[in-house]
Amino acid sequence: MIRRLKDNEKPPLPLLLLADPSKEKVSSYIRRGHCYVAEKGGQIIGVFVLLSQHEHTIELMNIAIVETEQGKGYGKLLVQAAIERGKALGFKKMEVGTGNSSINQLALYQKCGFRMTSIEQNYFLQHYDEAIYENGIRCMDMVRLSVNLVPIKK
Repeated sequence: MIRRLKDNEKPPLPLLLLADPSKEKVSSYIRRGHCYVAEKGGQIIGVFVLLSQHEHTIELMNIAIVETEQGKGYGKLLVQAAIERGKALGFKKMEVGTGNSSINQLALYQKCGFRMTSIEQNYFLQHYDEAIYENGIRCMDMVRLSVNLVPIKK
């Protein structure tokens, strides 16, 4: 089951920090956005955060699955749920940014219909104090992707 976090619930910070190691950044977009959780057997196993960026654009700021449940298709379900929620809220486009070293995430987003739109070079070098490594690659650049939430008229 995927649901919006209740106002009186604390966000699952350890889970959010799996996707973004900056506690300050996570706290900032949690305050401004909407946090959704996926539950299995009464336990939170996944999370995503949506944040309005412009009148017609919403950003998927964070998405994470507990390590014991990774590789079981929950990430794809969360991305699809985020897309459906963006549509329901009336947005026309969803954006997401991920690291150049986030190979599995880049594949997941593209499988869900996202297309690469730009690269912010040195983003992680400039905005994070600690070096981040994934898949044996230093995370340096932010790869931006987007998906249209409404059909494009031809």
